[in-house]
Amino acid sequence: MPPMMKQRNAAQGKREKADFKAFGKLIKYCKGYLPAIITAIVLAIGGTVCTIIGPDKIKALTDEIQFGLYTKIDIKAIIEICITLAIIYASGALLSYGQQFIMATVTQRASKRLRSDINGKINRLPLNYFDTTTTGDILSRVTNDVDTISQTLSQSTANLVSAIVLFLGVTVMMFKVNAVLAATTIGTSLVGFLCMSILLKFSQKHFDAKQEQLGEMNGQIEEVYAQHNTVKAYNGKHAARRKFGFVNNLLYDSNRKSQFLSGAMMPVMTFVGSLSYVLIFVVGVSFIVGGNDTVTIGTLMAFVIYARLFSQPLGTIAQAMASIQQASAASRRVFDMLGSEEMSDESGVKNRLDNVKGDVMFDNVKFGYTADKEIIHGFSAEIKSGQKVAIVGPTGAGKTTLVNLLMRFYETTSGDIKIDGVSVRDITRDNVHDLFDMILQNTWLFEGTIRENLVYNKQGVSDETLDEVCAAVGLSHYISCLPSGYDTVIGESSQLSEGQKQQLTIARAMIKDAPLLILDEATSNVDTRTELAIQAAMDKLTSGRTSFVIAHRLSTIKNAVIILVLKDGDIIEQGNHKELLAKNGFYAELYNAQFAAVAEAE
Repeated sequence: MPPMMKQRNAAQGKREKADFKAFGKLIKYCKGYLPAIITAIVLAIGGTVCTIIGPDKIKALTDEIQFGLYTKIDIKAIIEICITLAIIYASGALLSYGQQFIMATVTQRASKRLRSDINGKINRLPLNYFDTTTTGDILSRVTNDVDTISQTLSQSTANLVSAIVLFLGVTVMMFKVNAVLAATTIGTSLVGFLCMSILLKFSQKHFDAKQEQLGEMNGQIEEVYAQHNTVKAYNGKHAARRKFGFVNNLLYDSNRKSQFLSGAMMPVMTFVGSLSYVLIFVVGVSFIVGGNDTVTIGTLMAFVIYARLFSQPLGTIAQAMASIQQASAASRRVFDMLGSEEMSDESGVKNRLDNVKGDVMFDNVKFGYTADKEIIHGFSAEIKSGQKVAIVGPTGAGKTTLVNLLMRFYETTSGDIKIDGVSVRDITRDNVHDLFDMILQNTWLFEGTIRENLVYNKQGVSDETLDEVCAAVGLSHYISCLPSGYDTVIGESSQLSEGQKQQLTIARAMIKDAPLLILDEATSNVDTRTELAIQAAMDKLTSGRTSFVIAHRLSTIKNAVIILVLKDGDIIEQGNHKELLAKNGFYAELYNAQFAAVAEAE
């Protein structure tokens, strides 16, 4: 066997074992619903028993009619048997309905809990998880994979139990009626079992591939649609279409093969069932012709029904196993996410900073997104309360990473960051986030009203405050022109310019009014006149509070008390604007290069 094929088979074997373990985790996950599930199983068994008893009564009814043809039909006995049959089948229907109702309730509750657990897990996952997993794939786990699990639990679990009970019960009843005919029926069914096991073995890998490719396709769709304008601007629609077509073809192929192999189970079992009917009549008629009085017309009628009931659970088992295979692959993806490493536990952290002055210290901070690649090397700086600190440097120097560490979006590899002398590790992340206003170059708005976007997660904000803040950032005229003012519904898909979106995010930060402020080129998306108005509002916003400004246009940070110049993860220079120009170092080189480019453009 070629090495590549050996590796592929080994990987497939590991994945199948992982699927099996994941389905075991799913069963453990549902143990809280065990009483309800057991009740459903008992009802399923009761309904199945009614189904098994029915043919025996039909045999008695047929024999009673047959014998009555030669003597006298006993109408009373026939009516009694018919009433008994009606009670049996009605009871079976009620028990089956109860079982289906309970399982539907259990599975929906389990699915709801799964989605809630995933949602809670998302809030506990570190950012590096989202750096390596697409949004579409995460959404696919929350929607497609959970729905697959839900359908399997609701449709297959109790059905599988019913099918097994029906299979065993019918087997016992067949041997009770006639051992030879029972052996004939079972013998033909063994062929179906063999075919089913072969199909199950080949279909599992395609179910695995289907779930993985579905997540990959959702990730690509989310990525392309979110950046639809960029794709069109760069004429990337053909490349996007080719990539989508490639993944879609893979998904089509996996889905086709998995559905073909699982779908082939029912026709195979139907063929086996039909073959058993023929053999039952051949063997039964030979008994009757041979004068064996143990086989009657009623016996044949009962065995035809038993043969159908015998092949029916085999088909149900086949379908249930195919569904369980798909649910196993989905469970692996869901529980892989639920088992992912979380941010450090903060249940023991009791400290809380409320009245913050704004002193910040970076003490020999080191950090790397991976253990073998450090990008911040021993960063140290001390910022006093109320100081405006600018962070400059070329692309990839570590400016945004530094801010992410300050906000505890990532944890430092070593060293420490302190606010008012207290390590950020000794206070909760929520508390750290409450201490900062953060305005990024990339804006974020959600579906809702302007009011909801502005006061996001802050209570008791009056219209007077909204008016004051919107006037400060230059939004008053825009809002006054809207049909419903602050109650106008907007979102990421609304027809807002990038500048207007940025103004809204700046106003949101001003309303939060946190003691520390982070600005990441916050005015880059607005025109010059609006920038001047926003810059005046920013001066008010930064007054008296510690501010960290990531700047690309160095002309905007001349008034910063401290300018930290980063290069390759290290502070190579620090001081104010005049001091750094006088040094004629790297900062001066960056500053002069920008103005030389401007002068050349003019």
